[in-house]
This record gives sequence, C-alpha cells and structure tokens, in this order.
Amino acid sequence: MNKKKRSFPTAFTVLFIVLIFAAALTYIVPAGSYAKLKYESDKKIFTVTKPDGSVEEAKPTQETLNKLGVKVDIQRFVDGSISKPVAIPGTYEKVKQNPQGPIDVIQAPVKGIQETIDIIAFLLIIGGCIGVLNNSGAFDAGIDSLSRATKGKEFLLIVIITVLISLGGTTFGLAEETIALYPILVPVFMAAGYDALVCIAALYMGSSIGTMFSTVNPFSSVIASNAAGTTFTAGLGMRTAGLIIATIFTIIYIVKYGKKIKKDPTKSLIYDQKEEIEGKFLKSHEQKVIPEFTFRRKLMLLVFGSAFAVMIWGVSTKEWWFTEMTTLFLVVGIALGVISGMGEKEFVNKFVTGAADLISVALVVGVARAINLVMENGLISDSILHFSSNAVQGMNPYVFILVMLLLFIILGFFIPSSSGLAVLSMPIMAPLADAVGLPRDVIVSAYQYGQGLIAFITPTGLILATLALVDVTYDKWLKFIMPLMGYTAAFAAVMLLIQVAFK
Repeated sequence: MNKKKRSFPTAFTVLFIVLIFAAALTYIVPAGSYAKLKYESDKKIFTVTKPDGSVEEAKPTQETLNKLGVKVDIQRFVDGSISKPVAIPGTYEKVKQNPQGPIDVIQAPVKGIQETIDIIAFLLIIGGCIGVLNNSGAFDAGIDSLSRATKGKEFLLIVIITVLISLGGTTFGLAEETIALYPILVPVFMAAGYDALVCIAALYMGSSIGTMFSTVNPFSSVIASNAAGTTFTAGLGMRTAGLIIATIFTIIYIVKYGKKIKKDPTKSLIYDQKEEIEGKFLKSHEQKVIPEFTFRRKLMLLVFGSAFAVMIWGVSTKEWWFTEMTTLFLVVGIALGVISGMGEKEFVNKFVTGAADLISVALVVGVARAINLVMENGLISDSILHFSSNAVQGMNPYVFILVMLLLFIILGFFIPSSSGLAVLSMPIMAPLADAVGLPRDVIVSAYQYGQGLIAFITPTGLILATLALVDVTYDKWLKFIMPLMGYTAAFAAVMLLIQVAFK
C-alpha cells in the first residue's frame, strides 16, 4: 500500500497557524497602550488619545511637543511628513485585557480582506491584464524573443532585475507593486533555464534589500528620521554603502544558485514541482507552439510595460496609491483588448479568467492582514514595544545597538508596515540612544535593518502572497533564503558597529 506523500502546508494554513498563535498571545501578553499624538490638519490642532480612549486637544506648537517629550520639529507634522498617530514617550499604561477568542479569530480574515480590498482589486485587475496578454500570444512570443537575445548571457537577467528593483525599494519603497511582475517575469526566467525561485529571489530580494538599506524612501528612512527627531541625511552615507554592498552579494548569491541549477536542474530546490510550474507558465513552450512576434503583439507588450513606468512615476512623484495604480491598469487592460483585436465577449472572458487566477493570492493578502488586526485589537503591540524599550536601558553602546537590531527584527514581525513601525517605535526608542551616548540616526539604521531582515521571511508580510503566485511552498523558500539572511544579518550588525565606532 502506497503511503500518502507528506507535503508542506499551503500559505493559508501557515497564516492560520500564525493567526492562532497571535490570538494566544493576547491571553498571555499584558494589554497596554501608549498615548498617541496626531496632528489634525483640517482643524490645525493636536489631538492626544490616551490609553483609556479619552481625547484631548493641544496647541500645534513646538512647546507642546517639547512638553510631551516628542523631540520632533513641529514642521514635520504641519507639512504632512508625519501623518500617522505618534506614540508619546513615558505614557504607557496597562489597560483591560482584550483577548481575541474563537469568534474574533474566525472574523479576522473577513475583516482583513475588507481592509486590504485596495490591494486585492489591484491584483485582480493585473490578473485580468495578464489573462488578455496570455491569450493573445504576446507573452509567449516576447519570451521566445528575449530568450534568444540573452542566450549565453542569462545571468544579466538576474543582475538587471535585482538592481532595478533594489533602486525602486531604496528610493520610494517599491514592494507591493512588484506583485504584478511575477506572472510576467517567471516565464522569462524559466525560459532562460532558471527555476521560479531565481525569479522570486531577484524580485523579492531586490525589493527587500532596497527597502532594508533605504536612502531616500519616504515610507522608511524619511518618516523614521522625522519621528526620531533627526534628518534622513544623517547616516545616509553608511546606508548607501550598505545598499551597494548588500545588493552585490545578493546578486552573487542568486547567480551562484542559478548557475548550479542551469548546469544540473535536479539541484533545484523546487525540482519536484518542475513539471507543475512549467505547465502553468510555459505551456505553449512545452508544446513547441511559439506564435509569431508580430507588430500587434509587440505593441501590446510595449503598452503593458509602459504602464509600469507610469506607475513608478505616479507613486514616486504624485503620491499615487492603489486606487490610482488599479485605475491605470484597468485602462491598460481595455487598451490591450482593443489592440489584440479580440471580440468584446472573448476579451471579457479572458480578462475575468486572468483575474480568477489571482484570487488565491488576493485572499492570502487579506488573511495576512488578519494577524495584524488580532494583535491590534488584542492591545499587545504597544506592550511588546514597551517591554523592548525597557530591556535595552543602560547597556554598553555596542551591545545596545546589537540588541536594538534584534528587537526591531521581533517588532517587525508583529508590525510589518515600515511606516507604522517607524511612527510607533521611533519616539520611544530614539531617546534611548541619548542615554548611551549615540546619535539617533544609528537607531534609524537599526530599525531599517531589523525590519528589513524579518521581511525576508515573515508570514505577516508579502512573502506568502508572492509564493502563492508561483505555487512555491514556504519551506522551499526558507531553505533557499536562510543562508542569505544569515549573511545579511551579520553584515547589518557589522555596519551598525561601524556606525557606533565612528559616531
């Protein structure tokens, strides 16, 4: 009798396990909260929300900030650089425990989907565009043309993609937007002789390294520096050097793995899924039916590719977010249908079919958000921050900064939003640097490195949605990424120690 082969759980099962763990923590970790300060731009007033829920108003002056111990320039609030509520140092209070029970856990994924509907809509519209392109034969023709053009120089795909995505990450926080690129680039990498992990690594790690070593990223470096009471230019040189070095050894790591599996495909960590993934992404290549790369197909790919350039321009200069990005690709999808020459009924069918292919990924995004909701509603996020800040007081500066790195790795798991973690933690953590004689920009670097590191693997971030796109299980990703994560962690620690030594 054949025994059923054991397989690693799906992304949904992993997320539900983490969700139950988070709910269990709300019974164990004492509930607590800091008072939160927010600038109400419409009323031109500060509001202070206390742990008991009461709200007080305060004058929007520097004197008010100094009195509250928030060492930030008032202009940062007035000009909108800091728009989210900021934790006020020294105001932590224990509050009534609010454990999240079975009903809360069951409802959390539904609420998570509701709260991430903007991301979900973006994914579904992108899926529709992909469906139209796939049906037209434009992708297959383009992949075949690119494969022939890069023959013998396939490693350049890894170099170019990783560098470009890293630049996007370090400048404007390119992250969620990369989800749209996987259905496009996975077949390109596979046609070049690599496995899907190489493509995932080039895109995901390019984004992760870029945001980890952010230079002018407004959602990371700028907002964290503002909340810490320093400027983002302080420590910029070290972070720039870190970005260059980390990107180089990330590329070397990916190229080395890619070279190994090109030589011997059985060395691939996902070799057992080779037929399954190739069937999904290289169906026509397997059948040796490559459509002609006509002008019409070239124009479709040009229009689709140009949309990403427009999206990057909008996000980086016009403060676009998911509403604008989704609208852009909806227009592009309609344009692709017109250019393709397919009839109205066929266009709608292929668009809907393409959107349906990404429903599972969209649901993963919603369930991941559910974990954050459980911790927020359970009132334990501030408690974890409070305990962390108490743990590092009075330490030697070198030990202090390494412990801070570890603490931000932990905090990054519970609060995966870079801007959310910045405004919550910086007003609390940054003053601790003063006590040990360190400049506050060192804390900003520790925050970036710690949160960036945990983003490599945290189920509450983007990685599970990314893996679900390509049908790669979480255990395979962990096996691939853990050595690189170890090297990057050691490098980050060295960079922080150098920053402390030359403070």
